[in-house]
Amino acid sequence: MHVQFAELPVSDQDRAIAFYVDKLGLTVAADVPMGEGGWRWVELALPGAVTRLHFIRQTAAPQDDPVLVLVDADVVGWVERLRARGVEITSEPHEAPWQPGRVAAEFRDSEGNRMVVATS
Repeated sequence: MHVQFAELPVSDQDRAIAFYVDKLGLTVAADVPMGEGGWRWVELALPGAVTRLHFIRQTAAPQDDPVLVLVDADVVGWVERLRARGVEITSEPHEAPWQPGRVAAEFRDSEGNRMVVATS
């Protein structure tokens, strides 16, 4: 069993696609019309992962809590690459308060969503 997709709230699908493809290196797995109003069914694939990201309409201000935790062995490298690509880093790599010995950092996506990248 696996999770098919995780939902991410966005207000501008094109801007969000550009962010996730250009800044994080994801690929567009689906981008097709969905109903009226110009909204599309968008799924993004993460390298090496089965679960995809799916955009839903953002109906409120971004949450204070992280909406997504990405896992990678090199958090410092991730932060350096994100910063070089103009991504807003909101928390430098530090020991994760929820798990001693685990390193985590935080950033915001193009839609203002709070994200975490952490070691496994």
